[in-house]
Amino acid sequence: MKWLWNILHKKSPINSSGIFYSAISKTIGYAPNNLSLFETAFTHRSLNETSVDGEPINYERLEFLGDALLGSVIAAYLYLNAPKGDEGYLTQMRSKIVSRSHLNSVGRKLQLIEHIRSKANVKHFGDNINGNLLEALVGAIYVDAGFTICEQFIYKNILIDFKDLEYLENKISSYKSLFIEFCQKNKHSFHFENCEDNGKDAIKHFYIKLYFNDQIIARARATSKKKAEEKAAQRAYFALQNEIQTH
Repeated sequence: MKWLWNILHKKSPINSSGIFYSAISKTIGYAPNNLSLFETAFTHRSLNETSVDGEPINYERLEFLGDALLGSVIAAYLYLNAPKGDEGYLTQMRSKIVSRSHLNSVGRKLQLIEHIRSKANVKHFGDNINGNLLEALVGAIYVDAGFTICEQFIYKNILIDFKDLEYLENKISSYKSLFIEFCQKNKHSFHFENCEDNGKDAIKHFYIKLYFNDQIIARARATSKKKAEEKAAQRAYFALQNEIQTH
């Protein structure tokens, strides 16, 4: 990947005394070469900024690059550290590490949203903004400093929680999938009901009722239908945990 870095890598004057420079240096673990890259990594499309060539300036391209880098680094890590794992196993493990919930968690831990530049109110963003910014940051690190430094950042901040592959094997990545699999295997009926949410939150919420054998077993609300269903399934899982674990 060094050839791609050489094409993308461009230096520009930086203000090493600025607050943003200091904060980013602390987050990424080194003094950035091109601060404008990191400014782009935290620029939301709502600002409608463009370069002198008319190209949009926002984090989405860096997010795309960061997503690909995460997949590559984590795939290589699993290949080297799980020599007995087949393709299906490696794919499942990688999916757990790069799950949206985990990336969002890392992004929140690094407090990345504090640096975002946006016309939209931060309170109106869903939780996924944390993971999106993390992926953009990974892309910026790669363009700014190359693959090795980028890989070190991923190991330190994202892979650190999954050094124990046995723990990762047992980690549940989707309670909804687990719940549905249990119901189908044991011929239990179930369905998710999307109900009207009467909350007065600034962000629209979805309210879900989960029925198990025609009885409501869990309720949940979240900022998306998918999240609400996952949360309801998690509650149902814990309600049926003993029964599920014996099957």
